[in-house]
Order: sequence, then structure tokens, then C-alpha cells
Amino acid sequence: MTIKSSIFAAVAGAAFVFSVGAASAQNWQANPTYGSVQLRSGFQPDPHNIQMTAGGEVNARAALGNACPGFIANAPDFDLYWQAGNSGLPLVISADSQADTTLVVHTPSGQWLCEDDGGFNGLNPGMRIDNPQSGLYDIWVGTYNGGYAPATLSISEIVSH
Repeated sequence: MTIKSSIFAAVAGAAFVFSVGAASAQNWQANPTYGSVQLRSGFQPDPHNIQMTAGGEVNARAALGNACPGFIANAPDFDLYWQAGNSGLPLVISADSQADTTLVVHTPSGQWLCEDDGGFNGLNPGMRIDNPQSGLYDIWVGTYNGGYAPATLSISEIVSH
């Protein structure tokens, strides 16, 4: 049984309550396209970068609501298995691309977080999660207007693209 299958089995009931209607829009249970990593608070080197292609066929706004712009893939692009610590540092998830990109994150508690243009570099998304809980973070990097574009996903405790 994979880590993802074990986590799904453990939180299936709770996740259903938080994401009813949304989980059918994209499959957070699917295997991530660009892999996964296990990181713990204080990890080095920081940031952890992943090269990928942003975008997809799922309209995140139609699937998850007006706060979630962009077009994402059905399966997560990347899975982060996070182990929180006592550092007091946030978890920062961001993307860097020449295209206008967006982020969608499914948290360990089943919450959907969406971001557009909050990074440090123009039209790049970046989100800061204060007091991040341990567990699985499913991450999608979308494109605002559809289509596909090369992108770098970054996971950090100190910096956003």
C-alpha cells in the first residue's frame, strides 16, 4: 500500500466533508505527474525545486469556485509529504514561469487553497501557510488562461519566487 493510499484511507471520511463536489473536479487521490517528496521543517537545501509543465484541461474556477482561477491537470502535479516542526517558519509554495501561472493546493485537512500572482515575480503565484500541519499536500500548477507552459515549483520555508 502506498503512502498516499494509507493517508487516503485514514482521512477519507474527513476529507469528504471538506471537499464534497470539489474532489470530482480533479483527482487528488491520483498519482502525481512529477513525483513526490518527504520534507520536514528545517530541510536543506531550501528551496526544493521541481521542473514541470504547468496547465491542464480542468477549469479550476468552475470546479472549485471563483477564488480558484486557472486551468489545472486532473491528477496533482506534485505531492509534498510534510513533517511540521517547532521552527515557527511557514511553508511557502510558489511557482516561477514566463507564463501567467496559478496554484491549487489540497491540504492535509481537506481544504482547497488557491493563489494567483502572489509570488515575488510578476504573474507568478506564491502562498504562505503559517503553522503548516503535517501530512499530504497535493499541489497543482495551473495556467491562468489555459494552455501549457514550463514552470518551476518551489517549496520553501523562507522564500517565494
